Amino acid sequence: MPELSELTPVMRPAGAFLALTLIFIAAEYFYARLGAHDEDHDLRETAASVGVALGDVGVRVLVGGLAALPFVVLHQYRLFDIPLDTAWSWAALFLGTEFAYYWFHRASHRVRWLWATHSVHHSATHFNLSAAIRLGWTGQLTGAFAFFLPLAWIGFPPVAIGAMLSAGLAYQFFLHTALPVHLGPLEWILNTPAHHRVHHACNEDCLDKNYGSVLIVFDRMFGTFAEPPQHEALRFGLKGRETSNNPFAIAFAEWGHLWRDTARAKGLRAKMKTLFGAP
Repeated sequence: MPELSELTPVMRPAGAFLALTLIFIAAEYFYARLGAHDEDHDLRETAASVGVALGDVGVRVLVGGLAALPFVVLHQYRLFDIPLDTAWSWAALFLGTEFAYYWFHRASHRVRWLWATHSVHHSATHFNLSAAIRLGWTGQLTGAFAFFLPLAWIGFPPVAIGAMLSAGLAYQFFLHTALPVHLGPLEWILNTPAHHRVHHACNEDCLDKNYGSVLIVFDRMFGTFAEPPQHEALRFGLKGRETSNNPFAIAFAEWGHLWRDTARAKGLRAKMKTLFGAP
């Protein structure tokens, strides 16, 4: 999820949030052990995800304010004053955040500079709640928060933008459940665990699909929506990459690949294409 916490422009109580998610992760694991979903969990991989999440909290303490400054500065030159005292203004902020998130997430899969961070979230080979807390440590440094800056320039308060992003992060956490959750007709509008399983799968027909945060409507509008393949099981993890349970290897492996490929590229144009082209 999010693959999203690295973008939140105001600090949130990351430690408390992580502690709460660990309770849900443990509950899902023990419930799965009683049912038919034990194959969706691997304790070593879950421990690695917790290690990645702890590193994410530590990095946030050190550099978490970097993204806040551009939002605050840009808001000083806002086009409008948008008071958040009506349901309509909050609805507009929600839709604006969802739209910006869709393009941020899509770019994170199609621009290798951003993928180096986001690939961490896709590195788990089992789809369960622990995968949700496997987040890259370098999001603040890549400038990915720029996708949300127009919201501050339009006139939405930075604190409100951060609150909306955090709410989306909380919703996305539960999208990663291994349990067979279906929401019926709401699946036409909302992103659901079934949709998000497709997003995390590395099957050929699932790559670069279902980018939504809370809503799935922008995927339907822009042609990136996909149902699960009918005749093959979903597979998870990074296509063409070895798996690791070392949190530092998980956090920096793709940056190592990017660095080596950029160094080998001949000429400035080739190097820029390596950095900012598709993974």
